[in-house]
Amino acid sequence: MENGNRTKLYLVTLSVSLALVTLGVSSAWATPVLPKFKNNETQVDIDQYQIATMFALNPVGFAVGSLVTGYIADRFGRRTTILGSALPIAIGSLIVVFATKAWLLFITSLTWSCGSGMVSTVSNYYLSEIADKDVRGTLSVITSFMFKFGTLLTMSVGPFLSYNTLNNIMLVLPFLFFIVCFWIPETPYYCLKAGNLEGARNSLRTLRGYKDEKVLEEELVALEAHVKNEMKHSSSVKELFVGVQYRRAIVIAAGLKLTQIMTGAVVIRQYLAWIMAETKLNLQLSLVLIIYGAVSFVVGLMSSVLVDRVGRRPLLIFSYIGTGISLAAVGVYFFLKDVLHINSDALTTFGFIPLLGIILANVISTVGFNSLIFIIPAEIFPLNVKAVAMTSLSLFGAALGFIVGLGYQRVKDYCGLTTVFWIFAGFAFGGSVFSYFLVTETKGKNLRDIQAELQGKLYDAVELNDKDEVIELGDEKGVATEMKELKKDADNRV
Repeated sequence: MENGNRTKLYLVTLSVSLALVTLGVSSAWATPVLPKFKNNETQVDIDQYQIATMFALNPVGFAVGSLVTGYIADRFGRRTTILGSALPIAIGSLIVVFATKAWLLFITSLTWSCGSGMVSTVSNYYLSEIADKDVRGTLSVITSFMFKFGTLLTMSVGPFLSYNTLNNIMLVLPFLFFIVCFWIPETPYYCLKAGNLEGARNSLRTLRGYKDEKVLEEELVALEAHVKNEMKHSSSVKELFVGVQYRRAIVIAAGLKLTQIMTGAVVIRQYLAWIMAETKLNLQLSLVLIIYGAVSFVVGLMSSVLVDRVGRRPLLIFSYIGTGISLAAVGVYFFLKDVLHINSDALTTFGFIPLLGIILANVISTVGFNSLIFIIPAEIFPLNVKAVAMTSLSLFGAALGFIVGLGYQRVKDYCGLTTVFWIFAGFAFGGSVFSYFLVTETKGKNLRDIQAELQGKLYDAVELNDKDEVIELGDEKGVATEMKELKKDADNRV
């Protein structure tokens, strides 16, 4: 970026990422805790179906958090929403410290996931609105990487900590990320949407680090025109689902969310300890969890490198295929073990296959669709319906997550792990087909160009009624030239 400095932009991203670390710790909390429940190492009275209910409540709380986010983010701003998400996480962390009954863990699950829904929903479009197009994907993947770091902490340390110690650590995190995120600026897009021109100017000054005020003003004018164009339309739910111009974006976002949730990454991580207990792998559970968490963390680095170099669409297609093959292989192992009843000694040699398949699926999906699923929807919806769209998408994901969370144990009990993993694999292969035929590439495009491509002839640009008004966002390097050309065109029209 010429005439600017992204240092503060990266610092803001890292601050927001601390909230994602908290989400990673809370989401992986169950993985080391399930063996403690099974071995009666806690004071909580809970059975396997109550555990399944606890997991199924995660997406319900996530949906509530997403709904709250839609209102708070549009009414009070993105920054306020990020800070407010610390409250439900803190409440859940306080409850779990003293919980002795299953229903108290149900409340913890709801409050933690409510905070997760708030952070996950708002962080996506917060980052998409503060970043320039060259690093937008990288910044979003950094948050995904930090989420993985949170899961790594829980999986590597959790097995060696007592249940109470792990809960006490969780209690500190929401207060920590609230303090760290307190300094972050509001997005320039939201400031302009709220009519706060000076706030948008200060936000851009902080995020871009421009040395030349003229360059800052040029970008501000371009952003103002873009916001004016998008805010000409309604921000309602009806506008989103009735407006023909949004249908392609809805199909893409919903299809990616469906295939991502139904590949079972979350439920596999939650039940990883119990899944490994049914294999012939001769490894300690603590080592299995450390390997899984460490690989996820390291692979997160690869995502940040690839996402803005390779492009979204190729990563989606090939990551879905690779994940499908890996999950199918795990299904084959359990088919030989549970259906064909192959001799246990013979399977001992291949006892590594389930862990290897699960790790490969995790690696490939992390590099690809599990990271991109948080980037693409924030890029393809225009500003006027972005909050509504992201909230609706989170609700859809919550419904799917509830089905998977509640259904996993029952499908496993009635049909076995073979069926479970082959269902997950089938959705992964379906995701590759969907991405090939329907998903558009957004790499290297500014938000206005993406809308023009998705909406086609329906895209309605701001008319040039004034010589000083622009309709082209452009990149930082070309804004001045584009403004001159637009003014010249306006003079010719007159």
